[in-house]
Amino acid sequence: MKREVPWLVGKPVFAIILLPMLFSGCGHNDGQQKPASAAAAPPPPEVDVVTVAPGSVVLTQDLPGRLQAYRTAQVRARVEGIVEKRLFIEGSDVKADDMLFQIDTRNYTAAYNSAKADVAVARQTLERYKPLLEVKAVSQQDYDLAEARLKQAESTLSKAQLDLENTHVPAPIAGRIGRAQVTEGALVGRGEATLLATVEQVDPLYANFTQPGADVLRLQQAIKVGKLKRAASAKVELLLEDGSVYSLPGKLLFSDLAVDPGTGSVSSRAEFPNPKHELLPGMFVRIRFPEANADNTIRLPQRAVQAGPQGQFVMVVDAENKIAPHPVKTGGMAGGDFVITDGLKVGEQVIVNGLQKARPGSPVKPVPWNPASGVSAANAPTTTPSAKK
Repeated sequence: MKREVPWLVGKPVFAIILLPMLFSGCGHNDGQQKPASAAAAPPPPEVDVVTVAPGSVVLTQDLPGRLQAYRTAQVRARVEGIVEKRLFIEGSDVKADDMLFQIDTRNYTAAYNSAKADVAVARQTLERYKPLLEVKAVSQQDYDLAEARLKQAESTLSKAQLDLENTHVPAPIAGRIGRAQVTEGALVGRGEATLLATVEQVDPLYANFTQPGADVLRLQQAIKVGKLKRAASAKVELLLEDGSVYSLPGKLLFSDLAVDPGTGSVSSRAEFPNPKHELLPGMFVRIRFPEANADNTIRLPQRAVQAGPQGQFVMVVDAENKIAPHPVKTGGMAGGDFVITDGLKVGEQVIVNGLQKARPGSPVKPVPWNPASGVSAANAPTTTPSAKK
């Protein structure tokens, strides 16, 4: 019987088992390397841009100012006496002629009644003298004295009546009343008209501000030579301390005709409606008013203009969709925008939002800026497709 050598039998079997494993291992490695080699670079970040285009703008100026009540009336005691009642709530709105304080009336009531009785007696005496004068029973002098006593008594009665009325202290104007300056039981009106409270009319409100005289002269010269046109509108805006714009526009009332020699500025006043009493007298605000109209002018949002050691500059997207800095010069304001006087050309794309995502020389994807939308394209949240399960 022929015998087979064991190693000859094992060799083919080992090769058959080993080759599939080698092929399987090679295929597994190739599958792992393909995604790594096929990984693409991330897309360029999006930035919001505005395309430079000249147009007509209204040049504006923002100036600091203070709000002042439209009318202010001091409520004072016109007669001497003890305050019995306070008839209002501090900080509330009152109407004209509303009763605010009650002063003790007893002395004035007695004086009024006495003066009224004196008038009755004087009138009765004069009436009795009339027929007696006709029959020469009394002299003309006695009749004239009786007539003078009646007039004096009527004058005393009139004053007593006025004093009695003044014990009821009314609101002189409609408005908001502040805190009471006296309390019940206080003696007022002795030797002076004691201040009891103050009423302020806060709808509308005045806004007082000043403009440098040099700016006024510069503007007048620019209009005179034809560089600018005089603004047709007298409407002004009010900027609150937090930078927000008050919802209701105002109107410019007047500007002084002379420059204050102490400050070199011109005083002006505007008026703003205040139906909801959101504004209060004494508040610090900024007044934005139109100065003139300018044609063929470039304007940019404030956020697009940056400042550096070399001056102001903007970031522009070039023809290769890469970021490049451009130095610019500004010359005044148009509402909340800067007026650009030098450094930009028509058609250039200036970045407004998204600078934090890119650096000079890096590629970006420009997207037109839409200030009316709630979220800009550059600031919109990015999403990635979920992995397949």
